[in-house]
Amino acid sequence: MATHDADPTRVLKGRDDTTCRVREVLDRVGSKWSLTVIHELGPGTRRFTEIKDAVPGISQRMLTETLRLLERDGLISRTVHPVVPPRVDYELTPLGRTLLDTVRTLLDWALTHIDDIDKARDAYDTRT
Repeated sequence: MATHDADPTRVLKGRDDTTCRVREVLDRVGSKWSLTVIHELGPGTRRFTEIKDAVPGISQRMLTETLRLLERDGLISRTVHPVVPPRVDYELTPLGRTLLDTVRTLLDWALTHIDDIDKARDAYDTRT
């Protein structure tokens, strides 16, 4: 696990390579599909169809792309079982598990404040 001695507030202020990479990671893990997939894998191993059924509105193509990107980033693992028909399981890696509390907190926050956000949007739309 990497550690950084630098001031964490500096990371997003500059225009250096680290800042760009941090933003790239945040874009990936902060996407609506990634957050939901990470949350769905929290309880344990799931098959593709189970994930798709648990994530309303996601297309097969988008789920495939999201899983590939999360696997590439080391957040999930993909296991292909040599059976007929083929069975593929997905699960969070130890690195992916480190995100679970943060993802749950963010999703809980959104659920708690969705009505407040709707009211703010309505007020804004009325003013403009």
